[in-house]
Amino acid sequence: MKACESCAGRVEIGKHHDNMPVWQRAVGMVLVYLPILTLPFVILSAYLTYYHLLFIGAKNLKKWSDFIPDRASHRYTLKNQITMKPSFLGSLSQYRLFWILNCTWYCPYSVALFEWHAYMVKIVENWWCPFGHEKKDTYSNAKIDQSFWHIYPDDNAKLTDEDRNNPIWNDSADHNGPSNP
Repeated sequence: MKACESCAGRVEIGKHHDNMPVWQRAVGMVLVYLPILTLPFVILSAYLTYYHLLFIGAKNLKKWSDFIPDRASHRYTLKNQITMKPSFLGSLSQYRLFWILNCTWYCPYSVALFEWHAYMVKIVENWWCPFGHEKKDTYSNAKIDQSFWHIYPDDNAKLTDEDRNNPIWNDSADHNGPSNP
């Protein structure tokens, strides 16, 4: 049994960081930036998904920019950005520009990109596959008015009550009370 039940699922990283050899942390830093090479493909995939949804009739889709935090919400600017005492001579953590580029550009834009893409993939699944499974309730941030199966009465009748009346992919279920996805 865990000593801290409320900590279940929390990733431990800070407790171990200083115990890692410098070379290993340096390799870790390289590995965090290599995915930049994949960003053009992820951006392309996200926009293909976005246009797929538009072309099949989606309205009110969120855009990538809806997931990017407002610039004014960032605490630091280049003038007041805090830095760290370097753990070795070549450490980038001693430079303000490094933190600004990371915390203002790389992290918010990449996190927003992946959240936007995940949001749209959930919409795609809710549209084409409105069939419950144990993780389907986590798709509730991507609700749709009705699924592909709901728009055709003969196919709607084939759905189980749970799938037919799920508020994640059936807006009329919102008015009929909650259902168990």
